[in-house]
Amino acid sequence: MAEKMATRQAYGKKLVELGEKYDNLVVMDADLSKSTMTAEFGSTYPERFFNMGIAEQNLYGAATGLALSGKVVCASTFAMFAAGRAFEIIRNSIGYTGANVKICATHAGITVGEDGASHQTFEDIALMRTIPGMTVINPSDGVSAGKLLEQAVAMNGPCYVRLGRAAVPVFYDENADITLGKGNCLREGKDAAIIATGIMVNEAILAAEELAKDGIDARVIDLHTIKPIDEEIIIKAAEETGKIVTAEEHSVIGGLGSAVAEVVTKNAPAKMAFVGQKDTFGESGKPDQLKEKYGMTAADIVAAVKSL
Repeated sequence: MAEKMATRQAYGKKLVELGEKYDNLVVMDADLSKSTMTAEFGSTYPERFFNMGIAEQNLYGAATGLALSGKVVCASTFAMFAAGRAFEIIRNSIGYTGANVKICATHAGITVGEDGASHQTFEDIALMRTIPGMTVINPSDGVSAGKLLEQAVAMNGPCYVRLGRAAVPVFYDENADITLGKGNCLREGKDAAIIATGIMVNEAILAAEELAKDGIDARVIDLHTIKPIDEEIIIKAAEETGKIVTAEEHSVIGGLGSAVAEVVTKNAPAKMAFVGQKDTFGESGKPDQLKEKYGMTAADIVAAVKSL
């Protein structure tokens, strides 16, 4: 059985490593450090850790000030409160100034589970990718989360890193080449392309295996960087397969599906279908049950491919 790890766990572990490498790395949190996994950094480097309390707008305003004074800042809270409550501060303070702040938002999407609709955000990718200059990253497993975070910290400028609550299978090898801004083709295929992001990448792999039983050869692409988007890998998939299904733990409005469609319609028109949250709020429940109810499983991807 594959090892499982939540991407937020990989984030917490990598932060401690990066704290040793970068003495100007500062980590901030909004009173959720045990949940966002920043607590270990706080206990290892207490002089570079700031708990700002339940005041998300102040968290990102203060993070901007520290970044503009020469620090690299990773500032964390739940995705709903980062992208939602603090959007105006992130846009006007971090985005407009190009501040070197990494908005590392955990507990994104339906797999927040029992916390319910108020905490399940399906809008964050859509919001963050509209901010000029904002890099948007959505890792698919523990290995990619660590590698992409390291690159995000090394780059200069604002970045939104989307992380999950629930443990998901680790399918990347530690030696895998995972580069910010470049998608990864995990499986070749000529009949259709499944372009997925975040936890839906594993579902895409399972879907491709299921489709193969019916003689459908599906390509699987991990598009971990939503912005800047890898146009080359998308255009190649569209031209070679003519059918694209996007899969995301996010609204089908404004997220990965919309970003891919923007590339496809402009460069290589192809038939498309979209797997994700269908313009509805979630509810409290077990993550796997919620994924099934709201149509974010391998079976839903299989159905989408077959519909094309």
